[in-house]
Amino acid sequence: MCGYQGWFRVPEDGANNGWHHYAPGRVFEPGQCHIDLWPDVRELPVAERFPTPFRHPDGSVAEVFSSTRPAVIALHFQWMRDYGIDGIFLQRFAGTTRDERFRKPQDGILDACRRSAKDTRRTWALMYDLSGLTKEAAQTVITDWKRLEAQFRLTSAAENPAYLRHRGKPLIALWGCGFNDRPAMLDEWRELLTFFKKEAGCSVMLGVPAYWRTQDRDAISDGDFHALITEADVISPWNVGRYCTPEEAARHAEKVTAPDIAWCRERKLDYLPVAFPGFSWRNLSASRGREQKVDAIPRLGGKFLWSQAAAFHKAGAEALYVAMFDELDEGTAIFKVRQNPPVGKSLFVSEPGVPEDHYLWLTGRAGELYSGKRKDTGQPVR
Repeated sequence: MCGYQGWFRVPEDGANNGWHHYAPGRVFEPGQCHIDLWPDVRELPVAERFPTPFRHPDGSVAEVFSSTRPAVIALHFQWMRDYGIDGIFLQRFAGTTRDERFRKPQDGILDACRRSAKDTRRTWALMYDLSGLTKEAAQTVITDWKRLEAQFRLTSAAENPAYLRHRGKPLIALWGCGFNDRPAMLDEWRELLTFFKKEAGCSVMLGVPAYWRTQDRDAISDGDFHALITEADVISPWNVGRYCTPEEAARHAEKVTAPDIAWCRERKLDYLPVAFPGFSWRNLSASRGREQKVDAIPRLGGKFLWSQAAAFHKAGAEALYVAMFDELDEGTAIFKVRQNPPVGKSLFVSEPGVPEDHYLWLTGRAGELYSGKRKDTGQPVR
């Protein structure tokens, strides 16, 4: 499974969100940019490709997409089908659901995802990102879910056969529990768990810090945190940025992931580790006055991503969350990106000689490893 942001907008798409997630403001041009990877939109119809002031090295106009367009989402799901990726966790940013200007495009993206998943025989589940929410977090999510359930009947297998089910129940993912850079709000998290399990009839996945079990580094230290975790059904620790090389990833799997899995098995919890292909947020950071180098965690032609997939599998993981399918801002996207990105004031990650579809292909091979179709954990060669 992959995370799916679905948050890119362009001024002409009708959402009235401007260059949302492409640019820091109203202007998207060299030097005014939020993304570190450039998307490959050449398979989209001309009407779904939007020109920008950026230029590729040969002088051609660099184009982007809008996540609000059903044709874009349909193509992304076709890629999942073609490369053997099972599906996505669709990110829904709970704080923005209070504002119809942002909620309406999210609803449209959700509808397009559920239709495309059905058409391509992929699966999907909703993931609420609770970053930045205050004490009203639980009620905000519950209100939004009830509205979605009334409109789309997400938990109905007949209405939404592609929606991901976990041990017979529709799965809802709640991300951001227990991180030490935000208020703990454990009472609100418990309210959400109780609602989704007892009233909505769902299984619940919690997105937690990488060091949730030891309650240090990125995690809160609270005696009630572990008790809350045991009320969930699936635990998914956020590993992005917690290690930077294949060797560090292997050590993390041995020292952290393997004991995590043992802890979860003792308590009959399922475990979904997060792997990522690399990391870069130079342009995003520069727009906020912070200097970061481009390609901060190198992809190494897929070696970094595969090292995690293999190490987590060796540690006992039975499934994998790849972050992310379409995340251009932090350079973690696995979908097709240009290896000849625009030139100029904004710098972009590229890997000359690596095929544009390489990380889709490699994620599909990781799926084979976890499903038992691939026995060799060595990095596959195309």
